[in-house]
Amino acid sequence: KSGLDPGGAWHAWGMACLKAGNLTSAREKFNRCLKPPMDLNQLNHGSRLVQDVIQYLESTVKPVLITDDDYFATLRELEATLRTRSLSLEMMCEGKIQHNSYYQECLFYLHSYGTNLAIISFYMRHDCMREALLHLLNKESPSEVFIEGVFIPSYESGKLHMLENLLETIDPGLESWGVYLIAACKYLQRKNYYHILYELQQFMKDHVRAAMTCIRFFTHGAKSYTELGGKQTWLLKIKDHLKVYLQEVSRSAGRKKMAFTFRKKMSATDVSRHINTVDLQMEVTKFLHQCESSGASQMTDSSLPTLFGNNNMKMDVACKVILEGKNIEEGFGIAFRVLQDFQLDATEVYSKVAKQLVKQQKYSEIQQLLKCVNESGVAAKNDGDNIILNCLNEFKNIPAEDLDNLIQDMDSDENKIQAYMMCSKLRSAYLVSVRQEKARAVQLVQRVRQLAESSGDDVVKAICAQWL
Repeated sequence: KSGLDPGGAWHAWGMACLKAGNLTSAREKFNRCLKPPMDLNQLNHGSRLVQDVIQYLESTVKPVLITDDDYFATLRELEATLRTRSLSLEMMCEGKIQHNSYYQECLFYLHSYGTNLAIISFYMRHDCMREALLHLLNKESPSEVFIEGVFIPSYESGKLHMLENLLETIDPGLESWGVYLIAACKYLQRKNYYHILYELQQFMKDHVRAAMTCIRFFTHGAKSYTELGGKQTWLLKIKDHLKVYLQEVSRSAGRKKMAFTFRKKMSATDVSRHINTVDLQMEVTKFLHQCESSGASQMTDSSLPTLFGNNNMKMDVACKVILEGKNIEEGFGIAFRVLQDFQLDATEVYSKVAKQLVKQQKYSEIQQLLKCVNESGVAAKNDGDNIILNCLNEFKNIPAEDLDNLIQDMDSDENKIQAYMMCSKLRSAYLVSVRQEKARAVQLVQRVRQLAESSGDDVVKAICAQWL
């Protein structure tokens, strides 16, 4: 008469029937106020009213043993069990709890008015993981429901192995679980749960991704190569994963194409290249670990470069290896292989090293570096000269004697003249200029004269004018 919503009254009446143990009557009353959700895959447990019903029923569930204790069951409970038996799904839990009429009643309300997440969470609460997984597959629920309803509760309660065993039992190839497993990996990565992630990737036999996780274990948080030296087992694990992957690829190549849809793929060439990188990183790690242990190490960088980074980081590794040995020659071989394997800009690396040596005032070692570069067999004609020019461009205060030694080590007269001009050694620039072929000598001497004029060096200016 007053036009109020009768839903609340029906719900209260239904709850009263439940508490009185009249399950049939309760269903009839709830049918008038409960509605199934619009979207069964929404990430919640359905309406508050349904949750109240389930909460009450679950608090009333008492496992009844179907053995000699059978006669303890009340007549009403037996009657209700027979009545609700038709509701039970084909997939029944192994636990005795399934024989309880209140348990069956929960399933009735969940299947009629609950979301998939609510049904799955109910199964998980009652240790019926298999049923939860089968429901997920049958309803083709999205991966968020798997994460929320099955995966998080499994690892939080230490049942990840049980979950893995069940996934494999239901589908030995794991193909039907692919979408869910990849979503679980992404979730773990977002949460930074890398140990669980690695465990899961090994179960999935996703060797390429497992190798990538091992790279993170090797590099993450290390502040020195002494620390990395203690983490070398991860490098061996990376190699193992990649080798197993190669074996699997070659095995499946013989048979008809296998549908490894969710496992990361990589060409055999790329895998071999990565194995080579790991081998080289092992060599670098051993070398730099040794240098740090012997106290030869002098560079203190905040970030620790490894060969698993981008090209700039790989160049930093090459520089570090050359600079941290007892002398330039000791680390040059490894650095040279890094430059060759990754096709890095060698001149840029050598220039960086040379600048570092100037900072450390190790001028004789720059000459040793140039010797190594020239003997490497792949240096272009002007590489050595360019390294010195790059240094002079940045440092004007090199002691006179060391400066002369460096410039005299240059191959090309043109570069020597340019170097002398850069360092305002105009008399030396004049002396090399006049030895050139006539037309070129005139151009060079004119240039020296201009510089002498602008810098106020009257002596050199007069010499140039006289020669011209």
